[in-house]
Amino acid sequence: MNLRTPGPIPIPDEILQASAKQMINHRGPEFQDLVNNITQGLKQVYRTKNDVLTLTGSGTGSMEAAIVNTLSPGDTVLSVSIGVFGDRFAQIAEAYGAKVEKLTFPWGTAIDPNVLKETLDKMPNVKAVLVTHNETSTGVTNDLESVGKVIKDADKLLIVDAISSLSSLPFYTDDWGCDVVAAGSQKGWMVAPGLSFLSMSERAWSAFKESRMPKFYWDVGKAKSYLDRGQTPWTPAIAIMYGLEVSLKMLIDEGLDNVYDRHKAMGDKVREGVNNIGLELFAAESCASNTVTSVHIPDGIEAKELLGSLRTDYDVVIAGGQGSLDGKIMRIGHMGYVPDKDLTEALGSLKSGLDKAGFQPKYSGARG
Repeated sequence: MNLRTPGPIPIPDEILQASAKQMINHRGPEFQDLVNNITQGLKQVYRTKNDVLTLTGSGTGSMEAAIVNTLSPGDTVLSVSIGVFGDRFAQIAEAYGAKVEKLTFPWGTAIDPNVLKETLDKMPNVKAVLVTHNETSTGVTNDLESVGKVIKDADKLLIVDAISSLSSLPFYTDDWGCDVVAAGSQKGWMVAPGLSFLSMSERAWSAFKESRMPKFYWDVGKAKSYLDRGQTPWTPAIAIMYGLEVSLKMLIDEGLDNVYDRHKAMGDKVREGVNNIGLELFAAESCASNTVTSVHIPDGIEAKELLGSLRTDYDVVIAGGQGSLDGKIMRIGHMGYVPDKDLTEALGSLKSGLDKAGFQPKYSGARG
């Protein structure tokens, strides 16, 4: 199967093999070596000197951990959203009693730092700002460096969902002033779902000491105290951690700048291929993601039937739209290790599936 969804993604064989090793005592010295190796590797990929914690749970778990460990009920939070997952961040904060103010940009576009600055200037009581770096529901990447500068200049806590960007797209936790950064294993890290990661700056730890939102499983204070002795507070996903140790070595050996360049090349290839088919890209070119490409479903084509045909007739799995974009777009994932032939095959199958469905492009050849 050619799995071209924006997570989970295909896992390289060497990582699969590592994940199949026998279990070890998670309170023993072997696990201590494993978690320490992982933590050092995560810090390199995060490009941070801050604490990075490995949690057992989905990426949404790390988003929840980011909220409950830094905020208190009644705190004013600005949620800056460009899609489904930005909205989810706000929903988590609301569920725990934060007063959430919302700044929403049209889906398919990125955050405008100038509008963000104007908004923050009018909202002095905001304690934290929630930002999604890469929005997989729309295929858009925010300019987090510029966004982060606005938030830091306003002296607000910057809490980032980097689940579909870290390990694939340029990311500089410390240089960009990110206080809390959440990530998940099933994306560019190239391992199975089940682990999430959270970095905490000194400002974030200060906020943690004041936070009064309820927490138990996601308590990063417990996670930090156990990590200091080479353990986790709760039973960890050991098999996934085996794979993560290998994937981190692969990323670091390749060189992070090379990883970023490789993802840009994949994004360029998919966007060009989609244009050549005669389809219209959904995300604005200036902010199009290099981990997932969003594409309009052409008029007269049923999204469910097209994606079903690709799966059954060509063994290619492409994701549909989410929320208000359900049935209106499709999303082609290209993150992690993706052989060039898999992208070529996916694009060729997409063209064949559209031809079979009677699609007639309004133009031929790539657009400028």
